Amino acid sequence: MRTSIATVSLSGSLTEKLTAASRAGFDGVEIFENDLLASALAPGEIRSRCADLGLSIDLYQPMRDVEAVPEDEFARNLRRAPHKFELMQELGADTVLVCSSVSPLALDDDDLAASQLARLASLAQDFGIRVAYEALAWGRHVSTYDHAWRIVEAAGHPALGTCLDSFHILSRGSDPKGIEDIPGEKIFFLQLADAPLLAMDVLQWSRHYRCFPGQGGFDVAGLVRHVLRTGYDGPLSLEVFNDVFRQAEAGPTAVDAHRSLLVLQEAVGVGELPASVVPTGVAFAELVTPDAEPVSALLGALGFARTARHRSKPVDLWEQGEARILVNTGPAALPHSRLRSSGGTPINGTGLAAIGLESPDPRAAARRAEALLAPVLPRRRAPQDAPLDAVAAPDGTELFFCASGRDPELADWRADFAAVPHEPGSAGARIDHLALTQPWHQYDAATLFHRSVLGLHPQESVDVADPYGLLRSRAVTNGDGNVRIVLGVGAAPADDTLHAQHIALAVPDVVAAARAFRAAGGGLLPIPANYHDDLAARYELADDELDTYRDLGILYDRDAGGVFRHCYTRTVGRVFFELVERDPGYRGYGAQNAPVRLAAQHAGR
Repeated sequence: MRTSIATVSLSGSLTEKLTAASRAGFDGVEIFENDLLASALAPGEIRSRCADLGLSIDLYQPMRDVEAVPEDEFARNLRRAPHKFELMQELGADTVLVCSSVSPLALDDDDLAASQLARLASLAQDFGIRVAYEALAWGRHVSTYDHAWRIVEAAGHPALGTCLDSFHILSRGSDPKGIEDIPGEKIFFLQLADAPLLAMDVLQWSRHYRCFPGQGGFDVAGLVRHVLRTGYDGPLSLEVFNDVFRQAEAGPTAVDAHRSLLVLQEAVGVGELPASVVPTGVAFAELVTPDAEPVSALLGALGFARTARHRSKPVDLWEQGEARILVNTGPAALPHSRLRSSGGTPINGTGLAAIGLESPDPRAAARRAEALLAPVLPRRRAPQDAPLDAVAAPDGTELFFCASGRDPELADWRADFAAVPHEPGSAGARIDHLALTQPWHQYDAATLFHRSVLGLHPQESVDVADPYGLLRSRAVTNGDGNVRIVLGVGAAPADDTLHAQHIALAVPDVVAAARAFRAAGGGLLPIPANYHDDLAARYELADDELDTYRDLGILYDRDAGGVFRHCYTRTVGRVFFELVERDPGYRGYGAQNAPVRLAAQHAGR
């Protein structure tokens, strides 16, 4: 289906918004009146600009407070209407959005509303324009889609139809099944938005918290299925009011928006994408650093052994049990110690640059990622290097699709490394989860990306108190928990160290692992005594067990599925490690302990 986006959904000037929409792959746009009024381009120039970009102008919006008003007020409305219609002719737009009135002058009179809308439609028809009447969820007398449709039906004018908006319908809890009673040809336009499920005033909810389909809690796909059953053949258009999106760069937001519509079309059966290929495990995590010594010391203390060296790059392989860490010490690709991972992502100091994901079909995984607008990353590699496919996540983290030793037709990334003499490392560790801090404006985008591109399941979003704000995080996982990625957005976006990436290592005995780490010279994050005093009050733990936890800075959590014990290393650059001992039934990440950890990291800066 054709796709469209309202200019109000993006940041920047009108020209910037149109360029971003075009580059992201949209077919058309809705021109929001405020964007046109603030533009230096004349309507005809905007029309030409859209044509050059391959965009149609599908809707001009909005006309407000038009219907069900006293006759003298309606006469004033009719006097201003021709100006809009002439402007629309210059734009090349043939449909105008009329929102249900919120004016205190509006009367609760459906017959009057139908009569006045029919008169407006007659005037619009003289200009070759259609009127799409939409029920605002906070409309003074008309606030539901079925009520708006009854008025349109009563008016009986061929140039008058209805506009359906998923937010206005779903935020009120209306049953969208009744949409199927509306003839498809009378649905002039369809606007789509998702939203988190919030208990708040619907107007404020709409103006500040809408998001793209798949990023919130509404069943947008179910609503679209009802619309398609009517025979509607217009565009799927996004109208999203969101404070974050309006401040973020327009280009990435438009890509995220278009990705949401591609996934939505797949869900409702009108678009075809390569099948989802869910990763089965973590092959490796890659750290990039300007100084290998602190990282090497940290890994050595954790029980890792440096087992191999890349044949053509300054990259070392460190292993402990099933956990594999790559340490890249390549030359700076940008000034001021900004390095790049082996695939090209800029990293400032020591950082987690890339993740290798075990995939049942790496090539198919890469095809789906590319179809969903994930940038395929060129790699600087020697001819003999394994041809791994890599794409960039919204935060720039590189994702490699691997088939480690399973498919002889696919190159094994480990063959790029030559073994080096080493002492055996500790046994039994594996990567439990990886935590990635997202740019402040890409939290929702990251969730949609990992769900749609990788097929991971998002868990509930969690808010964590930080001493200087609020940290939000959401885990995405595969079915058996062998892939767990925690996506977070920090309270202080400018702080590169506290809300950092971290690698959690699952160990069979966290006490033994913490003791071995400290004995090897590693620095554990100290935890305030108050935490363990409270722990003693909350749980019946033996005195010697509590003393051990105090000594090693071990945190403790318990739920219906089991117990979770964990502790943290000090931070190197923007990375720290977590040692975790997880009962099989425990599904969380110790979120209730996160405020204590964050405060301890602040104190230890």
